[in-house]
Amino acid sequence: MAIAASELAADLGLSLQGGDVTLSRVAPLDTADPGSLSYLADKRYRAHLGETRAGAVIIRSADADAAPCAVLLADNPELAFAHAAARLHPRRRQVSGVHPSAVVDPSADIHPTAAIGPLCVIDADVHIAADVELGPHCSIGAGACIGAGSRLVARVTLCPGARIGARNLLHPGAVIGREGFGFAKDGERWVRIPQVGGVRLGDDVEIGANSTVDRGAMEDTLIADGVKIDNLVQIGHNVVIGEHTAMAACSGISGSTQIGARCTVAGAVGMAGHLHIADDVHFTGMAMVTRSQAAAGVYSSGIPAMPNAEWRRIIARLRRLDVLHARVQQLEQALTEAGQNGPAPPSE
Repeated sequence: MAIAASELAADLGLSLQGGDVTLSRVAPLDTADPGSLSYLADKRYRAHLGETRAGAVIIRSADADAAPCAVLLADNPELAFAHAAARLHPRRRQVSGVHPSAVVDPSADIHPTAAIGPLCVIDADVHIAADVELGPHCSIGAGACIGAGSRLVARVTLCPGARIGARNLLHPGAVIGREGFGFAKDGERWVRIPQVGGVRLGDDVEIGANSTVDRGAMEDTLIADGVKIDNLVQIGHNVVIGEHTAMAACSGISGSTQIGARCTVAGAVGMAGHLHIADDVHFTGMAMVTRSQAAAGVYSSGIPAMPNAEWRRIIARLRRLDVLHARVQQLEQALTEAGQNGPAPPSE
């Protein structure tokens, strides 16, 4: 889609400096051409600014003089770019209606503006609101509800009774409402505990590809408004995630853990069960969270990658740590006893 820089600036409430140009796509600073829009938000990429061939750049006013092209001034260039990219690359919506290959139970309530793609299966008593889009091979279990404007991209499974809010985006392979991982021990055997709770997703939630949200054991698993979950994330049964929390790929949250609002969970973080995490807590990558955190802040664990020889030396020392600890205790005990007995008498 082509649009004049002046029109884009007006739509987004930005100031335009330099000549008006026609923009048709977005591109990085170092590969952009005169028909491209780019942006600068991270100072690490400022070296590319002076040499860019972009037609226009979204930028802060402090960096404007360094740009060799038209600039759109924004206090938050990344946010402005997100809105601009959506204008230049609008998503093509599915055509409303039910594809002939879809299997739909007669009791399902589907709004006329919804789009049901090829080979979808919609079970009894499902409610699908206005402007919902179901891509190919989606499976919607009995009694599930999908709020207005939500989009299930492809092969998404909503298990029976799952409820998702408005404007949700569920990527391919997401599974919402699978039975939670609950078992009781009978001797050497495991006996499944029925998982009779549900799953509720708020509005504006995004679930990444092949991520799963388990249904609750007795009460619902709750994902609040605005939560963003990346690919390959496991959310256990009865987990509660507060508003606008974001979680990166390959993280796992064990059952009954409660995470506050506006938290961030970086990649490959693991959380034990039954924890309470306060609002505005941020876990860095590969953190192993075994305790509740009552105060906002940044928390880390794990050891960053290092040269192999250095790592092997550290491991060798760690293996001797118990021995060293015992020796220190012995020395402390000897010093304590010497102090209690007083100084040794002088030799004659």
